Amino acid sequence: MDNYVPTLVIGLIVGTLARLLTLRSDYRHFPGYPHGYVTHISLGVVAAALGAVAIPAFVEKEYTAVTFLTLAAQQFREIRNMERETLSQLDEIQLVPMGKDMIEGIARVFESRNYLTIAAALQASLVTYVFGTAWAVLSSALVLWLFVRYLATGPVIGDIAEVVESKPYFGYGNYKTLLMIDEIVIMEVGLESSRKKIEKEALGVLIKPKDDNARATLNRVGQRQAILNTVATLIGSKKEIGEPDWTPLARKNIDTGEVAVFILPNEPDIEPLIEAVKATPVLESARTTPLESKAGSRAAD
Repeated sequence: MDNYVPTLVIGLIVGTLARLLTLRSDYRHFPGYPHGYVTHISLGVVAAALGAVAIPAFVEKEYTAVTFLTLAAQQFREIRNMERETLSQLDEIQLVPMGKDMIEGIARVFESRNYLTIAAALQASLVTYVFGTAWAVLSSALVLWLFVRYLATGPVIGDIAEVVESKPYFGYGNYKTLLMIDEIVIMEVGLESSRKKIEKEALGVLIKPKDDNARATLNRVGQRQAILNTVATLIGSKKEIGEPDWTPLARKNIDTGEVAVFILPNEPDIEPLIEAVKATPVLESARTTPLESKAGSRAAD
């Protein structure tokens, strides 16, 4: 057993570090500190232990012990369900909700990063057992860097679209109650006092997709709702219960696929609004690539 101590210890350390590096609390403060951190770090240590013990179990032909990996996978699926349920309940009382697509994406991330923890611990323990501690440290450093560089981040709206300012305005003549951005109808505002406030304080941007893949992604309602939630969270919104005129909205130009975003922010500064839209993550469930198909590429010609 003593021969496996370095294998187990290094695997446990590397796996735990992998979970710590991928456990990030952003502007939404989720998972909450400190209780959410305690839960996910504890589960990360368990996942690291499972990955670290797999190699000694195989070497000693203790195949029964490996079945714990199957049980762990089942428990990590429960983590996904737990996060989905928690976020869904919280979203019901949000003035600008995240939407089901964004909630599912967050829940999926919490589940998958435990599997990454197992993989990191398994890699470290295998290299330690076969090549020794020095090679394990070097290879683990590379793996952890890859986790942070590529797996802990993803594409954002700024990568797939151009975001430009476009001032909200009201139509003319018989359509003077229609709020518009770049000829895209946002909503109808009946009260003159509301129209005056919107004309004075409202901001708007136009999201221009770079290609048909981006156009298809922005076509998803879940992606647009994620943009609205991010914007309202980062720059603030004057939306209130029972005040539909102040509701942030995103509407599409059906001919070009461009999306207009309207918001009545707490601070009427266009640059933070543009940055907030660009920083919105591209949801896995909304990401669509029709140009990679034969029919889609022909349709784009």
